[in-house]
Amino acid sequence: MTELTESTLRHNYWCFLWHTGFLALASSFMDVDTVMPSMVAEAGGGAFHIGLLVTIMLGGSSVSQILFASYLHNRRYKKKFLLLGINLRILALAGLAGLFFTLEDFAGGECVWLILALVSLFSFSGAFANISYVDMMGKLVSKDRRKSLLSLKQVIYSLGILVSAIAAYRVISLYEVPKTYELLFLFASLFLLTASFGFWRLHEIASTGEPTRRFMDFMRVIKREVRENRQLRNYLLIISTLGDALGIMAFLVLYAKENFLPMYDMQVGRMLILKIIGAVITGSALFYFSKRFRYGILLYITAGLALSIPLLVIFSASYTLFLFTFFIGGVLSAVYIVSMDGILLEISTMKNRAIYAGAAGAGSIIPASFSMFSGWLIHAHGFNAFFMLFMAIILCSLVFIKKLNCRK
Repeated sequence: MTELTESTLRHNYWCFLWHTGFLALASSFMDVDTVMPSMVAEAGGGAFHIGLLVTIMLGGSSVSQILFASYLHNRRYKKKFLLLGINLRILALAGLAGLFFTLEDFAGGECVWLILALVSLFSFSGAFANISYVDMMGKLVSKDRRKSLLSLKQVIYSLGILVSAIAAYRVISLYEVPKTYELLFLFASLFLLTASFGFWRLHEIASTGEPTRRFMDFMRVIKREVRENRQLRNYLLIISTLGDALGIMAFLVLYAKENFLPMYDMQVGRMLILKIIGAVITGSALFYFSKRFRYGILLYITAGLALSIPLLVIFSASYTLFLFTFFIGGVLSAVYIVSMDGILLEISTMKNRAIYAGAAGAGSIIPASFSMFSGWLIHAHGFNAFFMLFMAIILCSLVFIKKLNCRK
């Protein structure tokens, strides 16, 4: 197919929404902010393992995008690579379900490392798929529909994830470890499999761009783009600073386990529900105001929310108020994702979108390093030191948000 008709554009629009809906149903069963860190903590993992988990899930996988982008940039058609990445993610989730099914003793060092290995496969295959996903969304959805799609995706995702959060909460409440995680990841793999059907139905056109034969050629192209495009530079610096905000929720789960142990086992499900409610309300509001909001304003809101979380934890001993930080985390995540995805689509073109997606992965080097360092910092100096450093980095992001000067 060489061009997209209006009917094809509508078809692709609904294919992306199909994937979003079923991905949402899968997401609560494999939530990176609650289920994943809780699983590692229950298996005997400590601050180091939680830090490594966050590094893999939120940072390391994104850094690998620069390697994947150098390969995928030269591929005019990317649908098959998108499907390959998604299918590997399904395999990883099914592997986690199978691991818990065969385990006799859940807690143990070997178990923690097996979990992290499967989580690595899940994360890196997601990074591989994301390069093609960003490229295909940019070229298969008309520019005037992007804000609508991104906002409606957030609404559908939030509503779907609320339904799955209630179901996941029931699983967590009714079953004991490790049966809990066996069922959680079994359902996650089945829903993600169903979500992939949307991508099978996409009608793709060829990408155009400057070909690169070697990885170093690709790196030179990225270096040139970063040097010449001020918007891209500031975008990457925002990822490097404000992107740290996405990792704080996993450490709050560890904080709850260490400081509110009598209530911890009963509250993991509630943490998840509160986070999802925050995302649902935010997604609905963004969709309603999709023609009026500006991405730059959303980034300032994200920074303000990120700063409020450690302040609430430090200055309040109330467990109820602590739980409220997960609601804030849901709002923060929804606002950050919509704004950063939208900005990436706006500052890139069909010729360089895969390059920019790879560069965005390179921008995640600092968040990846910060998550790993945070695990050591918490272990050595406690949570207050971590919160202070976290707030300092978020404050730095305000400089780059102002320089981005995003007018859309």
